[in-house]
Amino acid sequence: MKDIFPAFYFGPIDYFADMVKSNDFLIENVENFQKQSYRSRCIILGANGPLRLGLPIVHNGARLMKDIQPSYEYDWRKEHFKSLRSAYLSSPYFEYYEDEIIQLYQLKEKYLLDFNLKTFDFINSKLQLELITEATTVYHPLEDDRLDFRKTYSKKQINQRPFPEYQQVFDEKFGFSPGLSILDLLFNEGPSASIYLKNL
Repeated sequence: MKDIFPAFYFGPIDYFADMVKSNDFLIENVENFQKQSYRSRCIILGANGPLRLGLPIVHNGARLMKDIQPSYEYDWRKEHFKSLRSAYLSSPYFEYYEDEIIQLYQLKEKYLLDFNLKTFDFINSKLQLELITEATTVYHPLEDDRLDFRKTYSKKQINQRPFPEYQQVFDEKFGFSPGLSILDLLFNEGPSASIYLKNL
């Protein structure tokens, strides 16, 4: 049985590190959507500390991840990009990736899953991780927790994993902040972020 990972919105660094180590996994499409999880939010580092970028959801009774739709009642895409630009404009690599990030935030995907997969493809491509994804078609309960990453990453739990420090935009103000979105690592480390992931 292959490992199973959830589909996250610019997931945390350890999520991608675990994928790199697995290299043979499924992306979960048919689980029940979990509110207040990385499926619809990511955490970056802003001038005032960790900043949560939450993606609003249409409340239409849908329960499965593949059926969840983002809400466009307000322009969260513009707000999220503005927050990223404010937080990372002075980082070494933000301007290098800025044009493609803008293009991502111009998308208006009908389903959250599709948008999340686009963010995954962006990271996979920019870091040349060569991760091959395959989607689940039915929900597989796994008896071996080592294969099941669907409940591994929680912003509510303190991450005990040791994160080697890398230079961050606001580290003089806050010290090192571990376990942020992969975007923090990408904008600060650029292509060498792939080496960091392989060693985490």
